[in-house]
Formats: sequence, structure tokens, C-alpha cells
Amino acid sequence: MAGYHLHWKQMPSPVTSRLQDQLDTITAQTRDLVQPERLAVTDNAVQELLATGIESRILPVGAQAPEFALPDAINGKIIRSSDLLAVGPVIVNFFRGRWCPYCMTELEAWQKLYPTVRERGALLIAVSPQLPRQNDFTVQQHGLTFPILSDAGAQLADKFGITYTVPEVMQRHYRSILVNIPFVNGDQSWRLPLPATFVISRSGQILFSEAHADHRVRPDPMDVLAAL
Repeated sequence: MAGYHLHWKQMPSPVTSRLQDQLDTITAQTRDLVQPERLAVTDNAVQELLATGIESRILPVGAQAPEFALPDAINGKIIRSSDLLAVGPVIVNFFRGRWCPYCMTELEAWQKLYPTVRERGALLIAVSPQLPRQNDFTVQQHGLTFPILSDAGAQLADKFGITYTVPEVMQRHYRSILVNIPFVNGDQSWRLPLPATFVISRSGQILFSEAHADHRVRPDPMDVLAAL
């Protein structure tokens, strides 16, 4: 479904619309624009990924979150989880890449709520396997003011239990719509994270954990904030 973003209408503000409603609008518009056989490729890939049981393997609430040290998109500075947690609880959003409209809609929703996150004494970061340069593009194009970190090879995502390898049929599909994931991520692995959101307490315990094999489904930010 990625690659058709030039045709989309402006999404309504999260102030008046739940995030999932915005994502459902993207899905509906995509189904109007894209040939059924192309839609079937994505739908089948989602079902096959779900059938692997990957959703049952993500780190659950109560687990200890892995520590990390990843480069920030803007200045390349290494951001350490220990430093973040010394300030307050941390919301960690894993996203697939700037080529994914669902991810960008979700990050823009979080940007609007970022003042609320800070008012509650928490921090917010987003993590993707994209190269720092690509994450920098993401920050600039979408006006993001919270840290966007590069997780080379999706190694941190793997520790959270949310990585998978894009199957060959989807690799061909992405290439056909000019989504070059090896170029964006800087490797040939075709490894991606499930879109996932975690809340980590100052002690490192996971307070909220949600990830979906269907990239068109995301937790509502207000539900995430309720875990703080």
C-alpha cells in the first residue's frame, strides 16, 4: 500500500479524529486507487505474517525492556536508554519507514500530542531501521520534534520480538511501487519491525506493549498515554 501517498487527501486532525479512523481512511482510499490484484498481495502477506504467531512473541507488559544506544537523526548523537529513563518513563514507537503512510500518520499524531507527553513527565522516541539520513528526511518533512533513532539491521527491534523478513512476493511488490527498502535501510536484509509501541517505566519495566502484524492497525495514543 505504500507508494500511493501522492494521491491521498489530508487526514483529519487527531484532535477531532481517532488515529485508527485516520488509518482506516488511508486504507479505504488505497482500495479505491489500487488494482485488486495488488491489494491481494498486501492482504495475503499480512495474513501470512499473522499466521507466524509473531504477535505472541513481542515483549509483554511486565517484562524488562532491553537497553539501547542508538544514533539520533538530526545530529548523530548516541541516545542511551539509561539517560532517557533517568529523566522519566519513555514511549518507544517502532515504525517501518518514511515510505509507509500509516507510520507517518501515526508519528504526526504523536507530534501533536508531544506537549502532553512532556507535561506528564515522559519522553517519546521513534525508532526505525532506516539510515540516519533517511530518518533526518523524516524529521524535516514531517516537522517532528522528538528524537528519531536509527536501528541498523533492526537489531533493537529484534530484542523486542517484533522483527520479520519481508517475503519475496512483497519485495517484488515494493520494488514495483518504487519503495526501495534496501536503499532506505542501507542493507539487503529486507528486515522490518512490526509497527509497535511500548511504554517503559523509569525502572526499565514495560508498562504498555502493542504490535500488530497488520501494519494498518495501531494503538490509539490516548490509550498509550493512559499507561503512564
